[in-house]
Amino acid sequence: MPDETVAALSDVTRTYGGVPVLDSVSLTVEPGLTAVIGPNGSGKSTLLGVLVGATAPTAGEVRHPGATGPKPIGYLPQRVPFREGFTARETLAFYARLVGDDPDAALDRVGLGDAGDRRVEALSGGMRRLLGIAQAVLGDPSLVVLDEPASGLDPGMRERAFRAAADQADGDTAVVVSSHALDLVDDHADRVVVLRRGEVAAEGPLDRLLDEHGVANASELYRVVIGELGAPAGDEGEGPDDEDESDGESDDGDDEGESDGDDEGESDGDEPEPTVHVTGVSDR
Repeated sequence: MPDETVAALSDVTRTYGGVPVLDSVSLTVEPGLTAVIGPNGSGKSTLLGVLVGATAPTAGEVRHPGATGPKPIGYLPQRVPFREGFTARETLAFYARLVGDDPDAALDRVGLGDAGDRRVEALSGGMRRLLGIAQAVLGDPSLVVLDEPASGLDPGMRERAFRAAADQADGDTAVVVSSHALDLVDDHADRVVVLRRGEVAAEGPLDRLLDEHGVANASELYRVVIGELGAPAGDEGEGPDDEDESDGESDDGDDEGESDGDDEGESDGDEPEPTVHVTGVSDR
């Protein structure tokens, strides 16, 4: 195992009702940004849940040799039910006290410094996703795992959310992001994992994979590895395998045209999220 490995999966299988959602998956996670891509139902959310310890593998081993510190892992699931009635700053302050972090600095890191006094229910869908990213990276974890941070957002907010995630990746921190936004994968990802029917179909540095498959970008790589019929139709990429729900709520005006809703990504047919999830605290 390379010295810089932050996390590693060895022959990990996860089944539901005897049906494998992940099938003998082995990979290592290193510092930098790793994007996990694949069709709806390919096991992306299950892979991320296993990686952080929120989902137990049916077989295989998960190790975190490089995840250290008071909060070694930060996790943003598809849906984070923030409690209404509290401001963005108050929400982060509760979690920040647990890991000795500064809520105002956390807001600034994701570009929400001017929104600290706004109540959670008054934030747009994109701003709530940014708040979720800020919460996930409190305490400077060595491993940050974000499930569809850019899903359901308008183009400007998609870029803002993905850039906030990418900014956390450095020489010591590994960020793993699942996404259908292949243009943002091109712009920000160092490594790519392509999942197909619960198996790793391709994995490695993005530039190397593009060269090996003779393609110019992540979208073409997806189509070569997965096949044209499996190609996602943009960021939302929702299809018949999804179990996401949309509340149809309109935006507040800050991110005009942005979809709010609870459809924070594709579900992969995995077990349901917990009703209340304390990112980085209840994950371990």
